[in-house]
Amino acid sequence: MIELQDVSKHYADKIAVRNVSMTIHCGEFFVLVGESGSGKTTLLKMLNGLIDKDGGEIIIADKNSREYNKRRLRLEMGYVLQQIALFPNMTVAENIALIPALKGWDKKRITARTHELLEKVQLPLDYLTRKPAELSGGEQQRIGILRAVIAEPKIILMDEPFSALDPISRLELQNLILQIHREFAPTIVFVTHYVEEALKLGDRIGVMKDGILQQLATPQTILQQPANDYVQRFFQPVEAVGRTE
Repeated sequence: MIELQDVSKHYADKIAVRNVSMTIHCGEFFVLVGESGSGKTTLLKMLNGLIDKDGGEIIIADKNSREYNKRRLRLEMGYVLQQIALFPNMTVAENIALIPALKGWDKKRITARTHELLEKVQLPLDYLTRKPAELSGGEQQRIGILRAVIAEPKIILMDEPFSALDPISRLELQNLILQIHREFAPTIVFVTHYVEEALKLGDRIGVMKDGILQQLATPQTILQQPANDYVQRFFQPVEAVGRTE
């Protein structure tokens, strides 16, 4: 479980996140949605210590985030970015092996797990010897997802991971991450500015505006009972696509 208690972040004269409190349940697919500058990415990066909070408390697995070693905390969380952060000088296999190797896995275990997951992301084994530049954007992001999940993290953070992809690749990867969530049940915190994506993926959705949490509810509740005019306008252009099990 992840709990935020009155969490805030300031940049000079701007308040990026203002007194946000929420609980993200174990095994939940939790989506943060909002316009650019709403504070959603700042909030995400405070969870793994990439950005330090200025106020409030963050509790992860019943332990205050201040008590964690930041390097260890990040190793224990999967992280997928919009900017596909594969190391260009490494092969696909070397990129995938990076986190489990840092956690002390032996090569046999890494190889077996890599082959298992490569099949799930529908890429052939000969891709393991390729460099990232030899892959399409969608293929690179599949490897990014694989790298995030290979070490079996209990929490995966995803910062607009599909927004730079074409619509077909985005749909395929949305379905892939839902499949991974069903099979391995990690807690996923997913940031997006796409309303349709939030409705499709989220068990619950947190709506951000100007650093303030406007509403936290299920997709159905947000569509049927928006908390305020902003939430209603933000979701008005879409129909209830919802999750399918």
